[in-house]
Amino acid sequence: MKTVKNKIVISTIALAGVIFWSAQFNPTREQIIAENADVISLSALPLKENKAFKEGECLTYRLHYGALNAGVAVLEVKPDIIEVNNRKVYHIVSSGVSVGAADVFFKVRDRYETYLDKDALLPWLFVRRVKEGGCSFSQDYVFNHYTNQVDVGKNQKFAVPEGIQDMVSAFYSARNLDLSHAKPGDIYSLNCFLDKEVWPLKIKFVGREEIETDIGKFRALRFRPIVQRGRIFKKEEDLNVWISDDDNHIVLRAQAHVIVGSIKMDITMAKNLANQAAKVL
Repeated sequence: MKTVKNKIVISTIALAGVIFWSAQFNPTREQIIAENADVISLSALPLKENKAFKEGECLTYRLHYGALNAGVAVLEVKPDIIEVNNRKVYHIVSSGVSVGAADVFFKVRDRYETYLDKDALLPWLFVRRVKEGGCSFSQDYVFNHYTNQVDVGKNQKFAVPEGIQDMVSAFYSARNLDLSHAKPGDIYSLNCFLDKEVWPLKIKFVGREEIETDIGKFRALRFRPIVQRGRIFKKEEDLNVWISDDDNHIVLRAQAHVIVGSIKMDITMAKNLANQAAKVL
């Protein structure tokens, strides 16, 4: 049950931004970059233009489990571009904490980082620090897009498809999809590497709506991540994500009806967006 639930949530963040709570500083990231700088080389990679986000963007969310205020989450593109072997790299961090009663009964202190190539929108490094209740673990993945391999440490390397993403970089790369001509029923997909496996992630476009949020009323695009039914979700319609209908494509809301209750995430702040927001005046 726990494994299935985690992988469903992973699919949601990768294509639609369901956020993981995180709060722990990772003291080894500079060391990871230094040790793997030779992987981030001068060789050419396919270019992918980024119009959706910029340095300094910060998105915050409030998470509810039923009526319980369960957590606060942040997705932040750090303001400084990192340069490694003459390649420019975004440093993106998902961070936050569980709060209130949820923090008492099931404390969460997770951190997810990606180092995303500015010109190719592909990850070079993925850092994962998980502390959930009594469980804790760490992962450091090194992506080599010239050999299409991911090094997970301990002399283990995995072959991956071209254009592979990690669970955070996938969200930012997907924000640059052209959705201007999306029609209900259209399906968008990409591949994500996590837990030593390649996950094909897919979302289906449902339609255009207007939704009210803490930061205003927005024109929105509604999607349904394609998930496994039965164990966590009774039906496909139980998971929905609303993305701003503008060039930012920020997640405004995510809502899931699961067998054991309901989960809802709402945006509370959007700062330093790259484009004008699709607010309804």
